Amino acid sequence: MMLKVKICIGSACHLKGSRQVVEQMQYLIDTNNLKDKIDLSGEFCMNKCTNEGVNVLVDDEHFCVKPEQVKQFFTDVLLKKLEK
Repeated sequence: MMLKVKICIGSACHLKGSRQVVEQMQYLIDTNNLKDKIDLSGEFCMNKCTNEGVNVLVDDEHFCVKPEQVKQFFTDVLLKKLEK
């Protein structure tokens, strides 16, 4: 099973910390040896610019993640989806 994770890197999300979210996510994927299970990519504008955090799509499910929430999001959402 390959999870597709897209992180918005449009201007509104960039201002909310999308670079930090991408970097932390890459680090967590690498340190957990999940490169073959999680396909991480960036995407310009998901048209949800009013959300408080960075827009993230996991497969087709939408999430809003702040930089300080990445580790918790990784554990609670991505790792749980991989267990299924």
